[in-house]
Amino acid sequence: MEKTYLGLDLSTQKLKAVLINDKLEILHQAEVKFDVDFPEFQTNGGVKAGENKNEFFCDPVMWVKAVDTVLDRMVLQGANFTSVLAISGSAQQHGSVYWNQHGIDKLQNLDPDMFLYNQINSDAFAVKKSPIWMDSSTTKQCKEMEEAVGGRDEMVKITGSKCYERFTAAQIRKIFQQQRDAYDNTVRISLVSSFLASIFLNKIAPIDYSDGSGMNLLDINERRWSQKCLDACADGVEEKLGQPVPTASILGKIGTFFVQRYNFSTSTKVIAFTGDNASAVAGLNIHDDWLAFSLGTSDTIMLSLNHHPCFTDGHVLIHPTKENGFMGLLCFKNGALVRDTFKKAEANNSWEIFTECLQNSPRGNNGYMALHYLSQEILPNVPAGSLRWCALDTYENHSKRQPLIQFPVQQIEIRALIEGQMLNRKAFAMDMGFNFGENTKILATGGSSMNSAILQVMSDVFNSPVYIQKTPEAACLGAAYRAKYVLYMETAKENGDTYENYHDYIKKYCDMKHYYIHRVVEPHGDSKIIYEPMLKRYREMVQVMLDRQL
Repeated sequence: MEKTYLGLDLSTQKLKAVLINDKLEILHQAEVKFDVDFPEFQTNGGVKAGENKNEFFCDPVMWVKAVDTVLDRMVLQGANFTSVLAISGSAQQHGSVYWNQHGIDKLQNLDPDMFLYNQINSDAFAVKKSPIWMDSSTTKQCKEMEEAVGGRDEMVKITGSKCYERFTAAQIRKIFQQQRDAYDNTVRISLVSSFLASIFLNKIAPIDYSDGSGMNLLDINERRWSQKCLDACADGVEEKLGQPVPTASILGKIGTFFVQRYNFSTSTKVIAFTGDNASAVAGLNIHDDWLAFSLGTSDTIMLSLNHHPCFTDGHVLIHPTKENGFMGLLCFKNGALVRDTFKKAEANNSWEIFTECLQNSPRGNNGYMALHYLSQEILPNVPAGSLRWCALDTYENHSKRQPLIQFPVQQIEIRALIEGQMLNRKAFAMDMGFNFGENTKILATGGSSMNSAILQVMSDVFNSPVYIQKTPEAACLGAAYRAKYVLYMETAKENGDTYENYHDYIKKYCDMKHYYIHRVVEPHGDSKIIYEPMLKRYREMVQVMLDRQL
């Protein structure tokens, strides 16, 4: 019988599952889109807005029902779960689920003749509305926690990030303060990833290091909960969280519900589930010299780090596949939506015209530069607004010159936008500690990665070749890859054998697949000469925008 591995990804808008064989080839895949498939939950983009400003949540029962549905769809495709040796998964980061004792008891005594969602229903949860990553209603709690641990720098030093509203610690504290009865009735708190793992284990799964490092609670150097942060969060929270485990952990065997209902083998192993960004790193299998650059609604850069830089503007997480390593995460809010706005305004709503404008304008744009933020930006922390400079503008003389409202032609506008975005992204990658060199490579993903002209600007600004990966959703594949690797690693340990590191082991299989990665663009020879001075000017422009707030 063919050996297979199951990976799942519970993102904001859907649950996706993929079944791969021993060669990492995809055999089956299925997905459940919450808005379309579950209209009864009345979600918009997979979420619901709360009663108060900036509150967003999900009903965890919807996620339970998605497990029923996605597995049924794979069965209809002919998937044979008997052959699954190991399963792992990923999920949207920062969300939290609050189990009561009834829910834990029900989880351990599931009836295989009934759907999961008819058993793990709303009665299983002390908090019926699970706050998710979009919720930014906890500014008060963030300030309280940072003050309690000794300031923002101390929070960054301990957890890898300043206290963010959407992070789990602040959400737990808000429930502790505002829903005390519900908090007291909570026996265990799961992240969305460990919640999904709990379903497959039929018992509460621990939180893994990598996803746990996105909570503002884990000491990422010591790999354990920080007592300072726990005390600043809520009473008795450590007992409710349980102890975290390495991401490369076998949690146990799959629950009997799945053995009896879906014909999984009793020996199928459940590997620790983790966050979607960490799982994407595993799926992309990027090495130390690589940057993973996702061009989506928000642009995201992920990179490997050998040490923990105390960098207040990004996130430092525990690496999901590199022992004792870290990963950096940089999120830029103004990404594809800004590009789309300029496509409509400057290119007659045509990507073909947009691309021609980029291709027909000179690198460096004859000194014209622009920064555009349609909404409050995270990196840098500047309000919505635009700033355009011509070749004569500098930080010293800008206040004396007439502000530019628009550039002479559409080609300049479009190139200034894309070059400005790429300079922004490179500056923060450098500030986080990534060392750009002759071996640096970029793996581009996301919707805009299909535009070769945008990728050419990326390549020139970063002075690095750009690759793309022709595989479906990296987070889901990363879960399946990790399922295979952790089983291989643990088997080697049991036998006293040496074993390859994750990167080399997975690369060996991926190199055999024609769709793994291929180079699409290389930087022009004069890129360094053109863009190094522009990087300095970019930083001056940011300072001008920051000065506007004073």
